[in-house]
Amino acid sequence: MAKGRFITLEGGEGVGKTTQLHALADALRGRGLEVVTTREPGGSEGAEAIRRLLLEGGEERWSAPAEALLFAAARTDHLDKLIRPALLAGKWVISDRFLDSSLAYQGGAGGLGIAEVRAINAFGIGDTFPDRTLLLLHPEGAERALARDGDQSDRIGGRPGSYHLAVEASFRAIAEAEPRRVHLVDAAGSPQEVTARLLAALEDLL
Repeated sequence: MAKGRFITLEGGEGVGKTTQLHALADALRGRGLEVVTTREPGGSEGAEAIRRLLLEGGEERWSAPAEALLFAAARTDHLDKLIRPALLAGKWVISDRFLDSSLAYQGGAGGLGIAEVRAINAFGIGDTFPDRTLLLLHPEGAERALARDGDQSDRIGGRPGSYHLAVEASFRAIAEAEPRRVHLVDAAGSPQEVTARLLAALEDLL
């Protein structure tokens, strides 16, 4: 059986991850691959329940450490129930967000520390890491997210601009530290152009 591949899409708010998740999956299916799409937080029944706890309510609902631990718990269930079984079956898994989002949002922008957030996720993740992480970057991502969500942003997306600037800086630092795994992808241009760039960044895995 061919080895499954684990691909993650990362980036800040409004960069087009959800659109590209489905477009990339369709493109890979067109090459004869069996592809599972998923998201974080979420992807399994337990993780979707935690997603609601994390994204609904006021900013003060969770302390920063509690928020990071909830993300880690959701990720562990997601891995156990969906990601690992799919990979063992030889499928490609594409996830809209994974560990790097926790590192950038809670670790970097949230002030907990990237190494510290990585450590609290280590037990649940074990040795299941993405084969390739595609970091989408768009100069107008924040403006696009605001136009999309208006005043309906969730408790993380609705944080101030300074927080989201720190998120992007943290993502870039992660990419610089792990250039073989994390590839930067320009998310500007037409959706078709962005999908083509994503495919090009996966060519060596195909």
